[in-house]
Amino acid sequence: MSTSSPLHHRLAQHLAKREAEGTRRRLSLSADNLVDFSSNDYLGLARSPTLRQALQTAIQREDAGSTGSRLLTGNSVAAEVLETHLAQFHRAEAALLFNSGYAANLGFFAAVPRRGDTIFYDEASHASVKDGIRGSFATAYSFRHNDVADLERRLPRATGAVFVAVEALYSMDGDMAPLRELADLCRQHELYLVVDEAHTNGLYGPHGAGLVAELGLEDDIFARVLTFGKALGSQGAAIAGSAILRDYLLNFSRPFIYTTAPAPYMIATLAAAYQLLPTLDTERQRLFALSDHLKITLNAVPGLHVPADSHIIHPVFFPTSPGPEAVKQIATTAQDAGFDVRAIVAPTVPTGTERLRLIVHAYNTEAEIDRLAEVLGEY
Repeated sequence: MSTSSPLHHRLAQHLAKREAEGTRRRLSLSADNLVDFSSNDYLGLARSPTLRQALQTAIQREDAGSTGSRLLTGNSVAAEVLETHLAQFHRAEAALLFNSGYAANLGFFAAVPRRGDTIFYDEASHASVKDGIRGSFATAYSFRHNDVADLERRLPRATGAVFVAVEALYSMDGDMAPLRELADLCRQHELYLVVDEAHTNGLYGPHGAGLVAELGLEDDIFARVLTFGKALGSQGAAIAGSAILRDYLLNFSRPFIYTTAPAPYMIATLAAAYQLLPTLDTERQRLFALSDHLKITLNAVPGLHVPADSHIIHPVFFPTSPGPEAVKQIATTAQDAGFDVRAIVAPTVPTGTERLRLIVHAYNTEAEIDRLAEVLGEY
């Protein structure tokens, strides 16, 4: 088809608008020689020799593909054993695997809340939550970020079963949800609390079981989304909750029903990662210490501000919004100095809140953080 068609013209106009705003996205390759302050590989498991060996063994032993959805030919003993282990590890009754955290959120919110129900979601919720809500026939309202009082003020609007959707740790600001206060409110009003633990799974709680487990709130949470593409160094996700929730999702969640099952090598890698998690307490403590060091060091640089309540993920703000192109240039300067630093601009974050986003890893060092602060200060 000719690229001069009206539709191609419309697509090109939208891209040109993004280009003019400085917000057009492009694929890029990460340079191997840069110091990593950008990836979600918090504990370094993506590069772990143990996981690499588990993957190589699985490739030699297992079929290359899963051959179909789990309701047809793609189920396996290994997948069910992993789900049983996930439920036990995260102190839930049951768990169900999904191919990604995005698919898990989409699959939950488009299936469980029904017409006549109500969803309240934090305005900073991930795109996958918002897309899942759009696929639901429930009525949905946002509430101000981490504002329990604002959520409570909106409750009189609710009808039917009422769901509250939050993230344990938010990916753009690095701040945590007030889970204890939210759990108290949901218990008081008989609401169903859903927590996305994408950025806390593997890091917080006993042996990395998550922030919900650290706070002892397992019995107060209706569903937890446990993502494996961050601290677990792999891919995929699971929803942990009751056995009846698992069975319901298996029957009604379209991203689960109509998706090819995770490949056998992925199941084997995840099983190996979960065997490693209990041995990584030292790495987790080092990660938290480096996270504190980064906040202190960068806040000592004139013109930079890192929020005090950020954890692991640290947005770096400037006295006045420099605009997307200027923030991208700052990131490029850091990259030229040997650091993998990325700019975050609209539409990922609201216009005027452009920032750098620095992610700390257990394999970073204080010297690397100190040098990065010097580079940003020089700029």
